[in-house]
Amino acid sequence: MDYFSEEHSKLLLNKEWLVKVDTDKSVPYLLKVYCSTVDLSCCVVITDTKHVWGEVLSSKQMARRWRDCNSQSPSPYQSEEDEDAWRSKVLKLISSAHTLGGITDLSFEVIDSHFSDLAFELVDNDFKWRWETYSLGPLFSAEVLSKHLIMPLISVIHLAFSSADPVSELSETDLEKAIDKIGRTARRTVDTHVKHAMSKPRVATCIRRMTATFNFSPELPPVSFDAISPDLSLPSVQPVSRGPVSATKDSTSLMPAIPIEIISVQDLPPHGRTEPGSAPASETMPTEPPTEESETEPESGSDELPVYSHNAQLGDMVSANEAADGSSHLPPRLSPDSILNHPTARDEDAGSSPPLPSKRRRHTPIVSSEDDDSEAERKRRAAQSRLSTSIHRGTKQPVKRGGKRF
Repeated sequence: MDYFSEEHSKLLLNKEWLVKVDTDKSVPYLLKVYCSTVDLSCCVVITDTKHVWGEVLSSKQMARRWRDCNSQSPSPYQSEEDEDAWRSKVLKLISSAHTLGGITDLSFEVIDSHFSDLAFELVDNDFKWRWETYSLGPLFSAEVLSKHLIMPLISVIHLAFSSADPVSELSETDLEKAIDKIGRTARRTVDTHVKHAMSKPRVATCIRRMTATFNFSPELPPVSFDAISPDLSLPSVQPVSRGPVSATKDSTSLMPAIPIEIISVQDLPPHGRTEPGSAPASETMPTEPPTEESETEPESGSDELPVYSHNAQLGDMVSANEAADGSSHLPPRLSPDSILNHPTARDEDAGSSPPLPSKRRRHTPIVSSEDDDSEAERKRRAAQSRLSTSIHRGTKQPVKRGGKRF
């Protein structure tokens, strides 16, 4: 079995479209048939303008189907020449039946078949013929419709609307000349031909109205002979003025401003030294001579150092900064011992944490002898070294030991 190909499509270019209607479903069909007297083969293409089907029959297949449809036909001849002569007569009859004059006398009926996609029969009083076609596929179907139906219709529409005389009143010779002229022009530049044919307002609006009418559109567009040129200039966009955002400003202005002052350690005055114009941090408390009990437990009252509150410390720091700004030279840097002993430095080391309660420290007794002074100085340095060691000491790490050997 041969398949319908591009070569068979070219053989059908010189054939006219035949129209048959399926009365049961009210579906019109357009078909073309080609019969070759050289190899005694035939082919057909049929469409309902949505799908395309086709079939190709060789000489042997054509003879077998004819005998299947017409039981009164003779059996195959013994002689090959007699068989070919009979097939030639049958093929000529099939070709004559598929013409504009012969198709009208034949009845058309779509039948069910297990061997094809679309099967139909053409029945006459003396004979019957059956086609069993298959779908050609979407791509090839679109090509067949474009080449055999759509492009010829566009050219005929162009001829009908561009002819000076009505096409219905032209003679056969004049109409052939007009068709040949338009066809030769169209095949040279297909794009220009389609543009000139479909861009005319009369043709475009007529097809538009016919499309709307055929598909039951409630609003039918009018037919126009002139094309109105619209204004294609870009519209000017006016900037949108933005009003003052008063609500946001009012809401933010209601919140009280909290002043934040950052004081560095370098701006602090040295421990035990007062700048000119700054208030003393604490008053000198009177001391009493040491006793035996004072070494183990300090007395409450006279032996306590003054407690610095957080607000008092901030006041001292601010006054020290103002005094430093008024002077012409920067204050000297603080020694590590003075930084550790100064309560403000310890507060800054703690970061932004709340102020801790002041500790009661044992008042160092004043001893007149040089040995006692050196002993007190040694204890004070030992306490400072332990304090600095406890501050900078990290977490103890476990001792790594090797595994046991067995």
